[in-house]
Amino acid sequence: MAELPVLRTVLGDYPHTAPLKNGDVESPRLRLDFVSVSPIHRAFAPMVREEAYDLSELAVVTALQAIAYGRPVVLLPAVVAARFQRGCLIAHASRPVRPEDLKGKRIGVRSYTQTTGMWVRAHLAEDYGLAAQDVQWITRDGAHVAEYADPAFVTHDEHAANLPDLLREGRIDAAVLGNDLPEGDEFVPVVPDAAARDEQWWQRHGFMPINHMVAVSAATCRENPDAVRESYALLRRADASVSRPDGRPHPTLFGYENLRGPVESVIDACLAQHLLPRRLSPDEVFGPAREVLGNDAD
Repeated sequence: MAELPVLRTVLGDYPHTAPLKNGDVESPRLRLDFVSVSPIHRAFAPMVREEAYDLSELAVVTALQAIAYGRPVVLLPAVVAARFQRGCLIAHASRPVRPEDLKGKRIGVRSYTQTTGMWVRAHLAEDYGLAAQDVQWITRDGAHVAEYADPAFVTHDEHAANLPDLLREGRIDAAVLGNDLPEGDEFVPVVPDAAARDEQWWQRHGFMPINHMVAVSAATCRENPDAVRESYALLRRADASVSRPDGRPHPTLFGYENLRGPVESVIDACLAQHLLPRRLSPDEVFGPAREVLGNDAD
C-alpha cells in the first residue's frame, strides 16, 4: 500500500482547526503533520523566506507582501482568523487620548507590517481622516518578508521594552495589541465606541477584518498538487463542522469570489500605508492557487 503524503503544517488553535488536530476530520489520502509554533506569527518569516512548512497559517499583509516580492508561497482562498480591530488600540488610563488627537503622536505596534496594525490604521483613516504618515509608529519587530523596508515615519528599535511597559513609562501615547491585549483597568481603549463602529462596519462590508489566511509552499504545489487540493478540502470540512449563528460575523471565509472584495479592501489599505510596492489584483493573488485547485474552490 502506498504511503500517505504528509504535509508539514502550522495552524493556530481555533474551533475550526480543532477537528483537524484531534482527528475528527481526516482524509484517507493525506496526513497533516502539525508543528506547534507559539505565538503563531513566529511561523510566518520561516514560511515566506525558507518554505519551512508545506502548509501554514499566514497573516494577510505578509501574504500580500510575499506575492508582491515574488516569494515562493501560494495563497489559498481560505481565511482562518479574523476579528474586529478598533478595540485593539489602547492608551494608559492615566494618559487617555482621543482618536481625534492622535496626529503627531507616537503609537507602538509590534511590527509596522502587523495585520492588526494595518486594520487599526485603516479604521483611523476611514473614521477620523488620520493617514498613516500623520503618526510616528514605534516598532520592535521587522517585516516577515525580508525585501520590505519600513517607511520613514516608522522608528524601529529591536531593544525597546514591550508595548505595555512603553505605555506605562509614557514613551508612547497609544499602542496596538492583538491576542496579547491586556486585561484589567490599567489601559483604556482609544476608540470609545469601538464595538458599535465595528458592528456598523460589518453591516456595510459583510465580513470581519481578515487577519490570517492559509498558504502553501510553491514547492509543495509543484510536487504534490493532489495533497494541496485535499488539504483545502479538509480545511473546508473542518470549518463546516463548527456550528455558528446565521447572519452574524464569523472568523472564517473561503472561496475566490467571497474573498475578492475583502482582499481588494486589504490591498487598498496596504497601498495607502506604504505596505506594498505596487498594486496587486485579486487575480494575481489567487491565480497560482486557482492553477492548483481549479475553479471548484468556491
